[in-house]
Amino acid sequence: MKAEMKDLKTRTKEYALRIIRLYTALPQSVEAQVIGKQLLRSGTSVGAHYREGMRARSDAEFISKIEGGLQELEESLYWMELLVEAQILPEQKLAELMNEADELTAILITCAKNARNKRGN
Repeated sequence: MKAEMKDLKTRTKEYALRIIRLYTALPQSVEAQVIGKQLLRSGTSVGAHYREGMRARSDAEFISKIEGGLQELEESLYWMELLVEAQILPEQKLAELMNEADELTAILITCAKNARNKRGN
């Protein structure tokens, strides 16, 4: 379990770093920068929520932090979809990052479900 936690800690940080690199590569248009700043904020906070959850004092606090991370992942996906649909970036440029967001979402959902089940027992 400890190796899995370290892996998720690393994955969420790498996700944040990829978001940062994406932001720095965006065009300087007003639209790209406004959407990019929103993506930068939400995408970099996923790992912070996860780390806060790992230091939670209770299962309820852990679940709350993990669910915060899930909200940020969903928001990040929304901003990436807007970048594609507004034709600021081609979809293929964001496909891998969006896939990583989907995978992190699935993992965090499982973490929250497991914590809820533990609480219920």
